[in-house]
Amino acid sequence: MDGPVLLLVVIAAVAVAGFAKRFDLQVPLVLVAVGSAASFVPGVPQLTLSPELILGVVLPPLLYSAALDFSFVSFRKNLGHILRLGIVMVIVTAVAVGYFANWLVPELTLGAALVLGAVVAPPDAVAAIAVGRKLGLPSRMMAILTGESLVNDAAALTLFTLAVASVTGKKIEIDSPVLFFAYEIAGGVIVGYVLARIVRFVRSRIRDSSLETVLGLVLPFTAYLAAEEIHASGVLAVVTAGFVLGRVTADVAVPTRIQERQVWPLMDLLLEAFVFAYMGLQLESVIEEVQRDGLPVHHIFAYALLVLLVVILVRPAWIFVNTSRRSVVRKLLRRKASETSDVLGLTWRQNLVLSWAGMRGVVTLAAASGVPLATVAGDPFPGRAVIQAVAFVVAVGTLVIQGLTLPMLIRRLDVADADEQRRTDEQAALARSISRSAAEQYLSEAAVNGIDGASRESVEHVLERVRRSVRARLDADETEDHEERIAAAGALFDTLRRNVLVAQRAALVHARDAGELDDEVLRTVLDGLDVEEAAAEARLERRNR
Repeated sequence: MDGPVLLLVVIAAVAVAGFAKRFDLQVPLVLVAVGSAASFVPGVPQLTLSPELILGVVLPPLLYSAALDFSFVSFRKNLGHILRLGIVMVIVTAVAVGYFANWLVPELTLGAALVLGAVVAPPDAVAAIAVGRKLGLPSRMMAILTGESLVNDAAALTLFTLAVASVTGKKIEIDSPVLFFAYEIAGGVIVGYVLARIVRFVRSRIRDSSLETVLGLVLPFTAYLAAEEIHASGVLAVVTAGFVLGRVTADVAVPTRIQERQVWPLMDLLLEAFVFAYMGLQLESVIEEVQRDGLPVHHIFAYALLVLLVVILVRPAWIFVNTSRRSVVRKLLRRKASETSDVLGLTWRQNLVLSWAGMRGVVTLAAASGVPLATVAGDPFPGRAVIQAVAFVVAVGTLVIQGLTLPMLIRRLDVADADEQRRTDEQAALARSISRSAAEQYLSEAAVNGIDGASRESVEHVLERVRRSVRARLDADETEDHEERIAAAGALFDTLRRNVLVAQRAALVHARDAGELDDEVLRTVLDGLDVEEAAAEARLERRNR
C-alpha cells in the first residue's frame, strides 16, 4: 500500500475519533465499526501492513508512552498481580485456547492451534484503561491493568515464536523453551536499561530541549529494534527504557518536559486511532483469504465465535480460581483474612471488573498476519487462514462485547475505593510539606550565605518577596480543594489572566502583520506568554476535574 493512501487512512481515523469524542462515544468501537464498513466500500484499497511494521513502528511508542507515565512504585507494589495476569494468564489462555481449537477445528493441528492460542492470548488494555479513567476506576486497578498491558505482549510474542518454530521446523537459538523465555526477558531488560542510560547521559550534556525531545522520540524504536536484533524481547526493552527515563523525569530541563507532555499524548492519539481503524479494515481481506483456501466462511466464523467464548471465560475463571486458591493458602497459614477482599486488597467486585477487561487489540492481528505461509519443508502452514479469521473475530468480538458492557459493569458494581481520596489528600499534603521545607531551607541558607553578585540588602529584600510568593502558592494548593470561595476566586483570576494573554497575543500578531513588530521579537515575547497561558490552563483544567 502506498504512502498517500496510508496517510489518508490516518487522517480519516483521527477525524472519526474526533467525531466519537464529540458525541461521547467509545472511540475504539466507533473506529472498528467504521473501518469494517469501509472495507466493503468499492474502491477502498485493502490496508495490509507487514507485522514487522506494526510491531516495530506502531507498538513501541504506545508502550513507551505508557511506561514513561506509569509509576514504577505502583508497578513494583502490584508486581505479583501484574505478573499473574501479564505472564501466567497469557500462558493459561494460550494453552486453553490451543487445546480447545485443536479439538474443535479440523484444519488445525495441535501445533497450529497453540499458535492461535498465543495469537489471541494478550489483552490490549487501551480501551479498558480509557473506560476506567473516564469512570474513575480506583488507581490500584488502573495500575494493574496498565502494568499487565506492559508485559503481556512480551509473553505472548515469545510463546508465538516458540509455537511457530515447532510447526515450521525452524530452529531457534536456544532449544530449551524455559531458557529461551528467560533470555528474552533478560536480554530485553538489559538492552532497554543500557539504551535509556545512554540517552539520559547524552541529554544531560546537550542541554537543548528540541534535541532532548527527539532523543526521547527515537528511543522506543531503537530499543525495540536493538533487542529484536539479538533475538531478545523488544517489548520489554521499550518498557524498561520508559521506566528508566520516567524515573528521572525531574532531571530533564523544564522546556523538554513541557514539550514531551505535549508530544506523547498526541502520538498516543494518532497511533491508537490508526490501530483501531486498521483492525476494522481487515474484515474483507480476512473473509477473502478464507474463501481462497476453499473453506466455508460460515463454519470458520462459527468456530471463531466458540473460541471467542473460551477467550472471554478463561480470564474470569483464572482470576477467581487463583484468588480462591491464595485465600485458602492464606487461611491454612492462619493469617488474618478479609471477608470482602483478596490477599491483594481487591474486592470480588473489583476482581470481576478486572476479569472483564480483557479486550484484544492490534498485537493479536499483527501476530496473526505474521504466521508464515509455509514450513521449512515447503508445506503450507496448516490452518493459516483459520488463524487469521479467528484472531479477527476474537479481537473485534472482545472489543465489542466487553467494550460495550464494561462501563455498565463498572457503574453497577460500584468498585470505587473509599480510602483513595484520603490517600490522595495525604500524598498531596506530604508533597506540600516537602516543598515548604525545601523552600524554607534554601531561603534560610541564601539569607546566611548570600547570592554571588548581589548585595546583602537586596538579597534580604528579594528573599522576603520570594518567601511570600512560595507561601502563597503552597497555601493556595492546600486550600483550593477545601475552600470553595478561594477556589472560585482562583479560577476567576486564571480565567481573566488567560483572556488577557489571548488579547495580548492577538495585539502582538496584529502589530507584526502591520509591519510594526519584528518576527523575532514577536516569537520571544510569545514564548513567555505561552508559558503563562499554559500554567493558567493547567490550573483551570485541574479545578474542573
